[in-house]
Amino acid sequence: MNVVADPDTTKRVDYAGAVYGSLLAASVVVGSAPRKHPTPAGVLALLLLATGLVFWLAHVYASLAGDRERGVPLSRAEVRAIGRKEWPLAQAAFPPALAALSCALLGLPDAAAAWTALAVALVSQVGWTVIAGTKADAGLLLIVVSAAVNLVLGLVVVALKVLLAH
Repeated sequence: MNVVADPDTTKRVDYAGAVYGSLLAASVVVGSAPRKHPTPAGVLALLLLATGLVFWLAHVYASLAGDRERGVPLSRAEVRAIGRKEWPLAQAAFPPALAALSCALLGLPDAAAAWTALAVALVSQVGWTVIAGTKADAGLLLIVVSAAVNLVLGLVVVALKVLLAH
């Protein structure tokens, strides 16, 4: 199916991608910043950005490949539309990467940069959930429950960071 994306869907923010990207960024911090020898803040920022971009490309590719009908060629418009739709996944890596770099510029230890990047990723994850619920007129109870579920997911990531040492 050659989907030239509906103009309505290409202009909307993909909040799911932003939430997922924020959780992915938190996971990158946990996986790369063990307690005993934290990853240097600059390297952590590069890991965050590279991971966000790789997962963005993977999602674009999966969407394009998954929507193919036999013999239907790709169009540039379709590639651009899907790339734009999936971009919030990559963008979610920017705030925690910026937080890590800011800590480095302030002369803070790498461990502080890792914890700050993790906190920024988790706050972003919960924040995007609240924004998505608000934009969807989900109602206060559903927004609060969704935020709580995302907070619990984030706290599981934090618990893993505290418990796991490489």
